[in-house]
Amino acid sequence: MQFATSLGRLRIITLLEGLSYMVLLGIAMPLKYAADLPEAVRVVGSLHGLLFVLYMLAVAHVTFVHRWSIGKVLFAVGAAFVPLGNFLLDRRLLREE
Repeated sequence: MQFATSLGRLRIITLLEGLSYMVLLGIAMPLKYAADLPEAVRVVGSLHGLLFVLYMLAVAHVTFVHRWSIGKVLFAVGAAFVPLGNFLLDRRLLREE
C-alpha cells in the first residue's frame, strides 16, 4: 500500500473510515445506550465524520485521476454506508492498484 498514489491514499482512508464506523456502531453506540455514556459517540462520531469527509474527497480525487465510471463511484460511495462495505471496496482497490 503506497501513500504516494491516489489509489493508495484512498485505500488507507477507506480502511480508517471503515474501522471508525465499526467502532462507532459496535462500541460507542452500545456505550451510549447501555452504559449512559454519550461522550463515546461524541468523540468517535466526530472522528468518523472527519474520516468520512476525507474519504469522499479521496473518492472524488481517484474518480478524476483514474476516470472511474459512475458504477465504480456509486459502489465506493455506497460502501461507506454499509457496515464492512469499506473492506469489500479495499479488496477491489487492491486488484486495481
